[in-house]
Amino acid sequence: MARPFMRWEGETMSHEAPHHVAPGHDAPHYLAARVQRALAEDERTYELGIRVDIRGDQLFLRGQVECDERRRLVAAVAEDTAPGLRVHNEVTVVEVREPGEEEAL
Repeated sequence: MARPFMRWEGETMSHEAPHHVAPGHDAPHYLAARVQRALAEDERTYELGIRVDIRGDQLFLRGQVECDERRRLVAAVAEDTAPGLRVHNEVTVVEVREPGEEEAL
C-alpha cells in the first residue's frame, strides 16, 4: 500500500507536497496546459492540435495549421497567455486541398 507524501515543517509533519516553484509562477506543465487551453478556447485560434513544451524560460509551439495567419495567431495567443517566456513558433503550414475526383474501386 502506498504511503502518502509527508514532509517536516519545523516540529510538525505536513501532508502537502513541497513546492519547487517560486510564488506567483506556475510549474511548467501547468503553464503548458494553460497555453494549450487558451489555444483551444481563444476565438482567434480554436486550435486543438498544437503541442506546447516549456523548457526554462522558453515556450515551444509545434503542430500544423492551414495558413500563415493562423500560425501567427497561435504565437500571439501563446505570448498573451505566457508573458515573459520566449516563444519559439515551430508550427508548420500545410496546404489544405479540396478533395479530388472520386476514385473508382
